[in-house]
Formats: sequence, C-alpha cells, structure tokens
Amino acid sequence: MSGAALALILALPATAQEAQPEESPAADTTTGDTASEASAPEDDDDDDEEAAGDGVYEASGQFEYGFAGVLARENRTDLAPLTLASGQPVAGGEYTIKSGGYYRIEITADGSQELALSGGDFFRAIWINEIVVDDIEVRPMGVHSIEFDSAGTATLSFVAILPGRYTLSVPGSSGDSLQAVFNIQ
Repeated sequence: MSGAALALILALPATAQEAQPEESPAADTTTGDTASEASAPEDDDDDDEEAAGDGVYEASGQFEYGFAGVLARENRTDLAPLTLASGQPVAGGEYTIKSGGYYRIEITADGSQELALSGGDFFRAIWINEIVVDDIEVRPMGVHSIEFDSAGTATLSFVAILPGRYTLSVPGSSGDSLQAVFNIQ
C-alpha cells in the first residue's frame, strides 16, 4: 500500500503541471481599443523564441567587443607607470578609471631599495588578467602586494570592477607621495 501511495504522490506534481491551462496575458486597461491590442504583439521577444528553437542562444550586450571580447588589445588602456625608487614618488597623480574598463600598468623598481606596493582593497576591487614579470605570465586568483627585491618591471593588466577610491602604498609609509590612488567610477 505504501508503494502505491508513494507513486501517487510523486505523480501528482507532474499531472498538476500538465493539467494547468496556459496563462493568458492580462489585458491592458490603459487604452480602450482591445481589438488592436489583440492583434499587436505584446513584446519583441520573437527573435529569442526562434533562436531557442534552433538550440542556439546568443547573448547580446550593450557593447560589441568582437571575438576577443573586452580583453582585446584595442579595448585596453595603458596607464602611466608606477615607480618604486628610494625617495621618489610612486605616481605622478591620481588615476581615474572606469568600472568595466580594461587597463594595463607597469610597475618599475630601480633597485635602490627593497620596496613593495600593498593594497588588498584595490586588488579585491579589480579582476586581474595577468601579471607579467620578465616574460613570465602569472594569472593569480588574488594578490595582496607586489614586492621588488631588485630592479625590474612588472606589468599588471586588469579589469576595474568595484567603484570606489583605492590606494596602493609602500608598506610602513605615511607620505602621500608613497602611494598611488585609483578612483574607479
């Protein structure tokens, strides 16, 4: 008896779905001409239904980026480089960048002192595509700081995500010249 009851319970949702009539769209009460409303299409999703029937779903966005998408070279903006040198300012001024924009910035150390740039909040507000050091590409899941023990250059390419004001600064420093400020709009 319990097996028959279980089969009945499991079959009820399926039969309930099949037995329900299709919902009819609610009539618009803003105009009095119901004959023209019945003949006019209520939405412009006809193209979506045809594509769904073919088994192909195409997403259309606000921008047409091409085959490589937002990470194509022609969509990338090169920012003014950051410099790590003893007694020198890190950046020439504040950076104003746009959320969703693809950027590349070079960080160069002259080797005069072991220096780092730290900024966990900034690194959490961006998506890092890659960090390139001496033709070695690193694609990290997360970064908190970048440290230079000797002279060299690291290139950081990223997509700005979270709007706000963020800083990359030399750890242990208090001066405004030892930080780079990024305003993501």
